[in-house]
Amino acid sequence: MSEVRTVTSKASGAHGKAAHPSLWLTVLSLTAFVLLIALGVWQIERRAWKLALIDRVEQRVHAPAQPIPSPASWPAVSAANDEYRHVSFTGRFLHDRETLVQAVTEEGPGYWVLTPLQRNDGTQVLVNRGFVPSERRDASTRRDGNPDGQVEITGLLRITEPKGGFLRNNVPQHNRWYSRDVAAIATARGLHDVAPFFVDADAGSQSGSGPIGGLTVVSFPNNHLIYALTWFALAFMLAGKLFVTFGGGLFRRKRFVHEPAGGFDAVARRTGSDAGTIVEPT
Repeated sequence: MSEVRTVTSKASGAHGKAAHPSLWLTVLSLTAFVLLIALGVWQIERRAWKLALIDRVEQRVHAPAQPIPSPASWPAVSAANDEYRHVSFTGRFLHDRETLVQAVTEEGPGYWVLTPLQRNDGTQVLVNRGFVPSERRDASTRRDGNPDGQVEITGLLRITEPKGGFLRNNVPQHNRWYSRDVAAIATARGLHDVAPFFVDADAGSQSGSGPIGGLTVVSFPNNHLIYALTWFALAFMLAGKLFVTFGGGLFRRKRFVHEPAGGFDAVARRTGSDAGTIVEPT
């Protein structure tokens, strides 16, 4: 009887250890599960925010043009409240202070032509008049497209781009520009009282051989649902692993550790880690 209980007790202890992973591993697994669920929920919330942003921007882009923000409100202009707002204003172009910013558009590689527009109140606004191919980089090749005198501009308000282009920084001293950094361009061209934003002119602003306007790309990547499903799938797989580890271990322990048959004279012998209790009568 003593031998039977000893062998059975050892078997039970071995399977009990297999069924109960170490405490730190259990805590780590549960923490990872909670984190994956939280990431999935966060992506769902981000998706709702992105859809609201896209809807808001679409309304701004297609709304009738409104007067440009007044100088008093310039400090409050922000991407969240104002970017892609359809605006209109008047003034006179300062063509001798234009800046070419490298661009790749549906028309091919070339440049954005940013020209300051002098307003009647003395303030200036950088206008992205549109795109020109590399062969028309020189202003002398498009003089008939540079209007003189008072003009009215309609377009989309854009926020300054101070961080440079993709993996490329502006080099003002060599007149190489990869992003539309309003402050840096204003300094390089000696401009004063400049709005802290620029305006992408619409297609109707083109004249003669001037730059091609209306090429603004309004696009917001929205992959949040895919990300959310990925996090939830990982959480589901981790939950399955935890179930197999705990539930499966408990099942194996109940299967292999049982009361010996044959009464108190039974002798238990185990062969291998997954062997059951073998009973031999005396």
